[in-house]
Formats: sequence, structure tokens, C-alpha cells
Amino acid sequence: MSTPRLIAGFIRHGDYHQLADVPSALQPFDLNDQGKSQALHAASLIKAVLQKNNWQLFPVVDSSRLLRAWQTAKLITENLTSELDEPAEIQCFDDLAERSVGAVANLTIEQIEDIVKQDPRYESLPVDWKSNSHFCLPFQGAESLMSAGERVANHVTQQMNQLQNCVTEDTVKLFVGHGAAFRHAAFHLGLLNFEQIRQLSMYHAHPVFLEYIGDKQWRHLAGDWKVRGKSASFTD
Repeated sequence: MSTPRLIAGFIRHGDYHQLADVPSALQPFDLNDQGKSQALHAASLIKAVLQKNNWQLFPVVDSSRLLRAWQTAKLITENLTSELDEPAEIQCFDDLAERSVGAVANLTIEQIEDIVKQDPRYESLPVDWKSNSHFCLPFQGAESLMSAGERVANHVTQQMNQLQNCVTEDTVKLFVGHGAAFRHAAFHLGLLNFEQIRQLSMYHAHPVFLEYIGDKQWRHLAGDWKVRGKSASFTD
């Protein structure tokens, strides 16, 4: 009997009511109408991939605690009932959150930069501070994009290792979270090189399926990354 395949489905939340010029991804707002439609479409995409490959859906979905991610997970699971006896359980984790900017969460870019200028302890922020993978703001609770990705990668790896012990068929486990953290996690998992982190993005509520081979080995199976325009910037 062959060993069952283990597949992680990375899903960026749907579009939401996002504050303008605010780089924090910890905004507590809900999906907008477009985001809800995207989540419903995601359920159709997932169902088609499951049926095409004869994959089973694991009945526990891991989600970021942020409302937009939880709503996305809820809409997806409610519309995958044909793949399960009942809607999947959603478990929320801090580890799947986007990069935190700490004490300046949900302030505008201008406010953050002004605070840094007025504090004699801090040097001026680099021009690319919002998208620099290794830069961490000098505030309590802040983290870099790279460290956020490592946090997500560790969570996903731990969950997939546990899954190895409880499935007998090719199985997909869904993770609903945030674009930048997922891309940096993909780097830590060996799925993207460093240059690709900036070159690629994720479509809202468009699953990317990644096979966990074991022993920290992964490969991309299905679902497209979004190619980013040369002038685009990212915060989520």
C-alpha cells in the first residue's frame, strides 16, 4: 500500500474593508462584497481540484484569527459540504497572522514615519521599510516579514507532520491566512527563492496546493501564484 500524499492548501483571505495608507495587516475589519464572492469561488476551485485528483479534504481548517481570514474560511467550508459529512471545523491561530508592526499597528504610513523621526533613539526608516523582507520596525511587538514567514512555515510543518499519523488517503489540509506571510513561509519551506518573494503575490481566495513530501521537502502541485507588476508594493 502506497503512502498517502499530504497536500497543504494556502489560501489568502478575500478582499476586505482595508484602511487606506495603513501598512499594518492586523486590521480587524470584515470582508467586502467582492471578498465574499472570492471566498465562494474558492470553494468551487477547491472542490474541482479535490474531485479531479481524488483527494480527501481534512475536516479541520487552520485560519488566522483576523476576521477577514476567518470569514473566508467559514464561507469556504460552508460550501464544501459535499466533500464532507458536515462543515469542517475552523481552528484559529496567532501563528497564521500577517507580519506585525507592533505598537504602531493600524497607524498610517505618515504617522509611523513621523513617530520615528521624533524619537531620538531611532534612525530614519529605509525607503523600502514596508516591503523589505528583513527589516523590523523598532517598536515593541514588531517583526520582520521574514520572521513572520518563518512562524507560518513552522506552524504548517508541525500540522502536516501530525497529519501523517492520522490519514490513510491522499489528503488536503487548508490554511487560510495572508499573502506576504504565506510567500515568506514558502521561501522558508524551499518552495520559492528569495527573488520570487518580491516577484510574486497571491490572488485573493485563490488556493495554492503544495505537497509535503516529508523531511522538510515540499513541491508545488497546483494553483497559480500571482505575478506582481514591477511597480507594485506589498503589505499583505
